[in-house]
Amino acid sequence: MAKGFYEEYEVFSRRSDTAPMLYQFSLLAPNEELALIMAQENFMRREPASDIWVVKRSNIRKMTLEEKETLKRLDNKDYRNTKGYGYLKKKWRQYEQGMLDEKEIMSWGGNQS
Repeated sequence: MAKGFYEEYEVFSRRSDTAPMLYQFSLLAPNEELALIMAQENFMRREPASDIWVVKRSNIRKMTLEEKETLKRLDNKDYRNTKGYGYLKKKWRQYEQGMLDEKEIMSWGGNQS
């Protein structure tokens, strides 16, 4: 067999028509038609699939390092992220429990002789 006869393909699938497309695996095949048949054979033995995509790896373009830099936030707007507020529920519970403990509540009634 000549070098380069097989090409690399990436296989994506979805379980149902409303499910997201997920990456599954890579395979070697001589052309797109056989790559699709091989992917179908794999899924028919393992799990249900409503759609399968086969993409030649050389047709997939990834971002360069320079392009990845554009994804970083240019401004300092971390206050918009809610990840820093998760502790508030716990702090509020501690505050409420500290305010109304049994000793304090009993002191409100005064001396009952």
